[in-house]
Amino acid sequence: MLKTAFQRYIDNFKGFSREIWILTLITFINRAGTMVLPFLSKYLKEDLGFSYGQVGWIMVCFGVGSMLGSWLGGKLSDKIGFYKIMIFSLLTSGMLFLAIQFVTSFIGLCISMFVIMSVADMYRPAMFVSIGAYAKPENRTRALTLVRLAINLGFAAGPALGGLIIMSIGYRGLFWVDGLSCITAISIFWLKVKEKKKSAFTDKEHPGEVLTHSVFKDKPFWLFLFTCLVSGILFFQVFTTIPLYHREQFNLSEFQTGLLLTMNGLLVFFCEMPIVSYVERKKINKVKVVAMGCLLMAISMFLMLINTWVGILTVMMLFMTFAEMFAFPFSNSVALSRAPKGHEGRYMAIYTMSFSLAHILSAKVGMEIIEYYKTDGYQMNWLYMGTLGILGTICGIWVYKLIQSENKPL
Repeated sequence: MLKTAFQRYIDNFKGFSREIWILTLITFINRAGTMVLPFLSKYLKEDLGFSYGQVGWIMVCFGVGSMLGSWLGGKLSDKIGFYKIMIFSLLTSGMLFLAIQFVTSFIGLCISMFVIMSVADMYRPAMFVSIGAYAKPENRTRALTLVRLAINLGFAAGPALGGLIIMSIGYRGLFWVDGLSCITAISIFWLKVKEKKKSAFTDKEHPGEVLTHSVFKDKPFWLFLFTCLVSGILFFQVFTTIPLYHREQFNLSEFQTGLLLTMNGLLVFFCEMPIVSYVERKKINKVKVVAMGCLLMAISMFLMLINTWVGILTVMMLFMTFAEMFAFPFSNSVALSRAPKGHEGRYMAIYTMSFSLAHILSAKVGMEIIEYYKTDGYQMNWLYMGTLGILGTICGIWVYKLIQSENKPL
């Protein structure tokens, strides 16, 4: 029985091209080294001594830069190709991460975060387009999931290791690891993967669609983005308000916070691919799955209202983890599947921009709520976020009904 289950798990990883595996490897290296983000709000608040409001504004600059980078990355991927964008983005952002550790003023960090994320997040839409180029259509969702697994496996190692680095040599060690991992990852990609101008797979993807079709007229896509935005806002609480809550409410160390995030990464690594394969095998509508993910995120926020038992942090993280596995791989796939031939970069740019906007709103709104309500700030934040999650779920169900009326399979 165990052997059969193991073999079935292994079968989920078959059928990918060499390029997809290399992309997965560099994504793992990059993500394992990305230790700054989970501890950024703590670094700004506890190490540099900024107020909640200032931390919120720096995170806004982080998100605005991310939005600009996502848009530029998508547009330029359609114009000059994803390959050049990926190399430029990771190489340059790696060098910028090495430099940003020396910036400690409020204005300097606002400008630096905007610049670094404008460059770093050009990578994301380009990477999504590269999956369209190197993966067969029938493997695309699984290929997206494989790359996400690499992200989460790296993320499982990164925060715990990051917590140890902070406790031993301080926050500056994170910037060194982050910068060098970006440079290492893209060097491997450049050496092992050749540029692919056109994809035989992508070119056959939408033979009946017209190239002049505009993303701005795709109503279900924009409504779907609202559900994605809400999912992002709720999920990014894990990197903004929740690490601060761990310390202030339950006195957890950076290492203990890192362990909770490691649990998230390991669960995603072992469970996400089987879930994706099951959904595809049973032909379950992907928009419905994304809406379910948003609902589970709302529940995880409401669970945080229990503030007298430290174990609730583990229960909340379990709900958030399964929510993430439902919401994110399938939202990638839905967004990419709606793009006409030649417009993949634009669609994926706007899709990734929704998560950049989520970064802005998640940090700023969360911090402002906490500061405004003072003693009950965290409780009110969980209540607001949970309610927002319910609205996102309702919107997801609406999108499902709209797409059903189009008779477009997702």
